Amino acid sequence: MRTLVLNAGYEPLAIVSFKRALVLVMNAKATVIERVEDDPVCGIQTTFDRPAVIVLTRYVRVPQARRVPVTRRGVLRRDGHRCGYCGKSATTIDHVLPRSRGGADSWENLVAACLRCNNVKGDRTPAEMRWELRLTPRAPHGAQWTVRGSERSDPVWEPYLELAA
Repeated sequence: MRTLVLNAGYEPLAIVSFKRALVLVMNAKATVIERVEDDPVCGIQTTFDRPAVIVLTRYVRVPQARRVPVTRRGVLRRDGHRCGYCGKSATTIDHVLPRSRGGADSWENLVAACLRCNNVKGDRTPAEMRWELRLTPRAPHGAQWTVRGSERSDPVWEPYLELAA
């Protein structure tokens, strides 16, 4: 079971285990604002609500430029596991400008690709192949990318994650 942690300003910070969230609540560092119904946690002397969403009592400073690291899984997720060239199911990633020609491992130069398109394209650019990209590759943004673990979202969290988008 996981819990969404909101900063004192109600912007999403992280998703933590329910145990970690409960420790924050017990130490008065956070308060429960959404709970799991009919499933309290019973201690020796006290009963606590099982937290689904908590808000910190003090504001935590977050670095401005939270850059999302470039990963194979991230590129596939950004492109919806669809090939950037033909639209079929993608299992690999492709450099739009090949690495042998100075192409970087960046969000703007990587697209999801099916195995067939990746092999046919080889060491060429889409322009040389007379292919067009179905999307413009760019760095992802939004709470679902900056809040770790939010890709497997709980319906209770949706209103709080939408505020940050």
